[in-house]
Amino acid sequence: QLQAFGGGLVQAGGSLRLSCAASGRAASGHTFSTYAVAWFRQAPGKEREFLATINWSGGYTYYADSVKGRFTISRDNGKNTVYLQMNSLKPEDTAVYYCAADLNRELVFRGEGDYWGQGTQVTVSS
Repeated sequence: QLQAFGGGLVQAGGSLRLSCAASGRAASGHTFSTYAVAWFRQAPGKEREFLATINWSGGYTYYADSVKGRFTISRDNGKNTVYLQMNSLKPEDTAVYYCAADLNRELVFRGEGDYWGQGTQVTVSS
């Protein structure tokens, strides 16, 4: 089970750190530390948008152009948690943010991961 949290209301130019925490054991029997994780967001009336992904070890990360240089994805496998540090936030970053996980890095990147968090609202005021 994944839980995404850390959202809130912030002024433009501010920062937030989202967390994606895993609990329990996956049906596959694998631990969270073996899963690739990605962050997505969805604004009202818009399609879900990929933001960033990280592999199981943290040695590989990839970002969408819209957030590159502003957002940083990282993980702490000892805490079963993946983070999304968001800096220089803009009003257009307002959305519900979701995390997803899968053993297959390509699947999670495409939004086809096995596990999804419930979403956390981020609102950026101008």
